[in-house]
Amino acid sequence: MPAVLSTYSELFHARGAAAFSSTGFLARMPISMVGLGTLLMVSATTGTYGLAGVLAGTVTFAGGLAAPQIARLVDRLGQARVLRPALLAHGLLLAGLIAAVRLGWPVWTWFVLGVLAGGTLPSIGSMVRARWTHAITDRDRRQTAFAFESVLDQVIFVVGPPLATFLATAVNPAAGLVAALCFAVGGGFLFAAQRDTQPPLHPTADIVPRREVVTRGLVAIAVTFLGAGAVFGSVEVVVVAFADERGQRGLAGLVLACYAAGSLISGLLYGARRWRRPLADRFVLAATMFGLATVLPLAADSVAVLSPLVFLTGLAIAPVLITGMSLVERLVPRRALTEGLTWSITALTVGVTAGAALAGLLVDAYGSNAAFRLSAGSAVLTAVAAAAVRPWLDAARTGEDDEGPGGRRGQNHGSDVDCPLPGATVADASQRGTRGRMDL
Repeated sequence: MPAVLSTYSELFHARGAAAFSSTGFLARMPISMVGLGTLLMVSATTGTYGLAGVLAGTVTFAGGLAAPQIARLVDRLGQARVLRPALLAHGLLLAGLIAAVRLGWPVWTWFVLGVLAGGTLPSIGSMVRARWTHAITDRDRRQTAFAFESVLDQVIFVVGPPLATFLATAVNPAAGLVAALCFAVGGGFLFAAQRDTQPPLHPTADIVPRREVVTRGLVAIAVTFLGAGAVFGSVEVVVVAFADERGQRGLAGLVLACYAAGSLISGLLYGARRWRRPLADRFVLAATMFGLATVLPLAADSVAVLSPLVFLTGLAIAPVLITGMSLVERLVPRRALTEGLTWSITALTVGVTAGAALAGLLVDAYGSNAAFRLSAGSAVLTAVAAAAVRPWLDAARTGEDDEGPGGRRGQNHGSDVDCPLPGATVADASQRGTRGRMDL
């Protein structure tokens, strides 16, 4: 364990890394609280999981659709310039959603405000990872940085759900969402204040055409993340319903924390190791293990049994997310990195939307045990999708030259050859023999 901690501590030798990573952590706490907070608030107010799940999914879906457009502006105008107005709008609109539900406004206003609130929340996680890519040129350390941020994501999902559940059940049904609002606006403004570590701006003439960002490789990752998102969204709803059916609603957050804790541990161990297996192969293997592990909660008949089972399931999460994000970093031009990372997160959130909505409907109709089958089925489909699109990921292991901060990936240093990525060169191809098996 000391060796693992030492590996991660080296990351913070980079200038400003501790500041942007810590404030980014606070700013993205809402990713584990907004959906669950909406679900708890609406289900407590209306008594139905169907409506609660659909509304929570709608908020997430709107955020997923809008995030790549916000990210494109970020790549062009800079993080701080885009973040501040977006966060202010998000805070006001989320406050409006809370008021609409608690004051009994027409249901259609809930959805309007939910769409607008979700659509104005930027993807802080993509911005943090873009800063790491700008700050660190060594590919091994960059993987470790991505793994560290994935671990922080899991910490967020360990802390956020119990906090949102406690606030919603012990204080006020809307308290979890109020806390998420405070984290988003307060943490987001602190993150935006770290101007020295922002990636360089790319003016309009330097923006990468979308067809060069949304490549087959990115689509392959997005398809897999879509299925993984469906698992995450459905598990969140089903765990709350499972605990509620047994008169232990207040324990739902702790069960979800066990789920995230498993991913946290596997993420720490994964990121600290140097791997020889090709990155694309690791991605498919991780997705396959994820598909198998998510079947385990079907055996649960009590909250006490469910907790360790979801912990074991959680161990399979982080490797999928880390390898997927690392592949995106390889496949997408640096000038469009924030947008590329955000597209993958968008696929994840669209899956969360569908999973939450379908799980809510299944819980209302058949109960939580039936809805758990949705999670298991989505995970199995995720594994099948990853294996099916594996050939699309070959471009990620051609070993294109690294670029320094603010540089361009794929600049021509010689005659072009027939390589899988636009802009790959003879120099890239000549290095495959020495770097093809050591992908990181």
